Amino acid sequence: GLIASAFSAGQAAPAIAQGKQIKLAYCSQLLCGVPYEVARSAGIFKTHGLDVQFVYTRGGTAAMQALVGGAVDYAATSLDVAIQAYANVGADIRRFAVTGRLPLFAIATAPKTADKIKSIKDLEGKTVGVNALGTADHALTLYLLKQAGADARKVQFATMGVNLLEALRQGQVDVGLVQEPALTLVKRAGGRVLMNAMDMEEAKSHLGGSFEFMGVAVRGKELEQRKPEMIALTRALAEALKALRGMSGDQLSAAFPKEMTTGLDLKEFGEIILAHRESLYPESVTIDLDSAKRVQQSLIVGGLIKPDASISGLHDTSIAGG
Repeated sequence: GLIASAFSAGQAAPAIAQGKQIKLAYCSQLLCGVPYEVARSAGIFKTHGLDVQFVYTRGGTAAMQALVGGAVDYAATSLDVAIQAYANVGADIRRFAVTGRLPLFAIATAPKTADKIKSIKDLEGKTVGVNALGTADHALTLYLLKQAGADARKVQFATMGVNLLEALRQGQVDVGLVQEPALTLVKRAGGRVLMNAMDMEEAKSHLGGSFEFMGVAVRGKELEQRKPEMIALTRALAEALKALRGMSGDQLSAAFPKEMTTGLDLKEFGEIILAHRESLYPESVTIDLDSAKRVQQSLIVGGLIKPDASISGLHDTSIAGG
């Protein structure tokens, strides 16, 4: 389940700014958190002189609000959340490191529509279940429909909230936007995957390449004073990205606090991370501006930011290059 509480990152290590603890908020979505939880549980943050405390929020928007409101020092969120805060609200934030390069969702049919719906174009005249409207997944689906030459006005989106998986399995909707472990369960029930954005090959064919996802932001006005700390944080995350590539499924699922994985089949969760890790997690924390532009385009097509919105000042590439 989701946790709103914060877990401490163990004993204090001599941190860069006089041993003070730094707070980093993230959305508690499991696949987002892998590099962060590995850096914490394997002691990588400590090795870099950081005492990082995670603040688990319900969703990326809440993590971003915590950063903008001054409750935390850093927020790790998907790029779409950062772009909307920057472009729509004028939030003074800078993203400086990236830990995820693909969105965490797939478009899958209900088991009973698997034979009839075989492509994104086939979504015309169908009902697509979503968690909520106006989300990045919804925007990205509109973008995919446009890429496929489909008329988005002929697609009906139905808001299902947390009951999406059951609605899809029972065929109450024709298609659904699912994350893990729902994707694994729908496939097992006989659903067809139309587009798995968590797969790099599919992302290349449908999106044109990687699609900047999870990354870390700081308040713009604190950029200079926090530079040494940001460099240490970036190095620690880069090390975690390398480490997670060599870990077993059991080690990866064990990197999370027990409270976060309550009720999950840990073995299956480990296997899900293994199945997606080559695609989801970049090999370095370096910002890829082309990847960021694809996200911006999808948000414009999805109507979540204005067509003339500029994100040129959002990324700070001085720490992890660009």
